[in-house]
Amino acid sequence: MLRFTSLASGSSGNATLVEAQYSAHERPTRLLVDCGLPLRRLTAALAERGCTPADLDAVFVTHEHSDHLGGVLTLQRRHGTPVWASHGTWAAALVRAGDSAVAAHVAAHGQRITIGALELLPFAVPHDAAEPLQLVCRAGDARLGIVTDLGEPNTAVAQALQGCDALLLECNHDRTMLDQGRYPVWLKRRIGGARGHLANDQSAALLDACRHADLRHVVAAHLSRHNNEPARALAALQGALGDGLFATCRATLQVADAANGCGWVVVA
Repeated sequence: MLRFTSLASGSSGNATLVEAQYSAHERPTRLLVDCGLPLRRLTAALAERGCTPADLDAVFVTHEHSDHLGGVLTLQRRHGTPVWASHGTWAAALVRAGDSAVAAHVAAHGQRITIGALELLPFAVPHDAAEPLQLVCRAGDARLGIVTDLGEPNTAVAQALQGCDALLLECNHDRTMLDQGRYPVWLKRRIGGARGHLANDQSAALLDACRHADLRHVVAAHLSRHNNEPARALAALQGALGDGLFATCRATLQVADAANGCGWVVVA
């Protein structure tokens, strides 16, 4: 069994819980992908989903920005949770935290990681961070792709996501809303740049490049509160999947809320 739930998804904090188990009689492997939440908020979100921070087998940090890293060091110190991150990500994290004593397992592009019933395949993405990685999580034949911070949907990212049964896919902004919005020009350029965040049409293009008949679930993630709307993100993704008789697959679509994420999604 493989399932996942977003605990929160947005500029105020990101965290995704992934569970896998070989059988219903065994304890599930629980992986937290990013922890941009304070420990108290994380604990409450986990409790709503039937577990505690002590139940986590590991946390994988995709990059060092505070909305993905902010709660990781506290989680590690309080509960001894093993941390996985790229060398560049963890070096940048320690510079920010000023604490060289905290250790992490080193993750690298293309190098598989096994944690209990989960197999992870990290892959590099274009984003304005030291050494960002996103993930494909696998349990048996079920595959979940997580891509929440990248500036453009390049061929390498599309290839990494081939064959996934479910996707947690960034839909950060609508181009028109960003262009006409209140953000300063430098910030608009950063967000819309090749190392920034995906616009809805870019997310749709990435989905179009990796869709297949067995894709079952797509969750739009990391929506900007000021530069996007759930209806716009869903419309873009639906366009990539097709409508009615012209649909290329029958995947369900939903949006992860900034504060509360989404409920459990069973991949297989």
